[in-house]
Formats: sequence, structure tokens, C-alpha cells
Amino acid sequence: MSHTGPVFTRPSSIAELREITQPPEVRGRRNAEHWTASLYLRRFSPYLTWLLLKTPISANGVTGLMILVGWSTAAALLIPGIWGALLAVVLGQLQMLVDCCDGEVARWRRTSSPAGVFLDKVGHYTTEALIPLALGIRAAAYPLEFPADFLWTTIAAVLALVIVLNKALNDMVHVARANAGLPKLADTHGETAPRGGLIATLRKAARFLPFHRLYHSVELTLIALVAALVGLVAGQPLVDRVVVAALLPLAALSLFGHFLAIMASRRVRS
Repeated sequence: MSHTGPVFTRPSSIAELREITQPPEVRGRRNAEHWTASLYLRRFSPYLTWLLLKTPISANGVTGLMILVGWSTAAALLIPGIWGALLAVVLGQLQMLVDCCDGEVARWRRTSSPAGVFLDKVGHYTTEALIPLALGIRAAAYPLEFPADFLWTTIAAVLALVIVLNKALNDMVHVARANAGLPKLADTHGETAPRGGLIATLRKAARFLPFHRLYHSVELTLIALVAALVGLVAGQPLVDRVVVAALLPLAALSLFGHFLAIMASRRVRS
């Protein structure tokens, strides 16, 4: 079935919408597709996309909604206790659902653009920087007392910086290749895997302990919820402080490993 109608035609069925907006090259993306999307969100996103297509909202407008939901996820963590963490988990899932829908709206209406890609990056970068900052405020506990509580907010700020730098490494690769006149990389394991040696071995070992995957907004909100649940027994802010303190060195190790993996791969080779 081919999509031959004008930009603002509506799909005749969910099956047609799914065929056009979730082609194999989208479902098969290795790095751009979060596990929640692959596991279950892509099953539900066409239903929300169906509703969005009944409105005049643009794909970039949907991305704007995604950004606001992401910021709200971080803001929810400022609510002390388990309820703030639980709300953050729900909003984190909603952000990923809306993130699926903006691309689907763009593909159906054939309005994909660099602006949409840029806004998507803004949404994920800012959300994944704000969530660690909120975790730091939770670890410092209310009411905040300065300068004593600077320790936890500072650790959280450094954590946010490391997470953003780790995300930026992938974009740095694309910029470097573009500036060197090289073609865009395919989102496949063969293009991203180290060419061999110690780095390749360590990368394979990391699959059994994938701590480098802890720094997406979904995983961070789940960690916050687990910390809140454990804190009901072990006490807060102790548990939140242990979590924030543990996340920073692991994030730094992930950043260093990511850098080495890039340098050892085909991505930055001409």
C-alpha cells in the first residue's frame, strides 16, 4: 500500500498508518530506537498519532510537546518521596511515547526536516541534564541548607555534564564525518563496533553489565523510583545520596569507554 494522498490526508486505518510511519528502517534502528519503543511503545504510538493527525499540530509542534513532557519529568522529581518519583516514571514513559509520535506525524505528512531533528536533540539533551540536577536536589533534601548541601547539588551538576558529554560524542562523530566529506553512517552494529583488540573485548563484556545504559531519562526515573522505594525502609536522603554518588563514577567510566570505542571503530576512519 502506498501513501499517495496530500500531506494532510488522514489514514484510513491503524494498519495503514503503521505501514507508512513505522517502516523497517525505523523499527530496525540500533541506536536511535530506545528499548521501550522497540518493546511496547511503538505498538501504542499509532493510536496517539491517529489523534494528533486529526488536529492541525505540526510534527515540530509534537516535538515541542515532547520537550515539555521531558522537562515536567525532571520537575516531578522535585516532589519529595515516592509520589514524585512515581510521577516522573509515568511522565518519562509519556515523553518516549510522544517522541515516537512526532516522527510518525512527520512521516505521514511528509514534513520531516532538520528543524525537527534539532528540536528532538534539544528535548533529549535538556531532559537528561535536568533529571540528574533534580536527583541532586532530592539527595540534598528539603529544606536546602547552603553551603552544606552544595556537595550533592554539585555532584549532580557534574553528573549532568558527563551525561550530556556522553550523548554529544555521537553527534560529534556525525559532525566530524560531515566536515571530512564522508557519508552518513548506517545505524548498524558493524559501523559502530570497535575493530578488534582490548576495546572490542571490553565492549562485549559490557553487555553483561550494561551500566552505560543507565543515563537515559527512562532509566534515570526508574532508578529514582527504586531509590524512593528502598528509602521507605533504609531512610532518606541516605539512599538518594548513595545513588547520586554511585552514578557519577559509573557515568565517567561510561564516557571514557564510549570515547575509546569511537576511536577504535570505523566511525572516525576515512
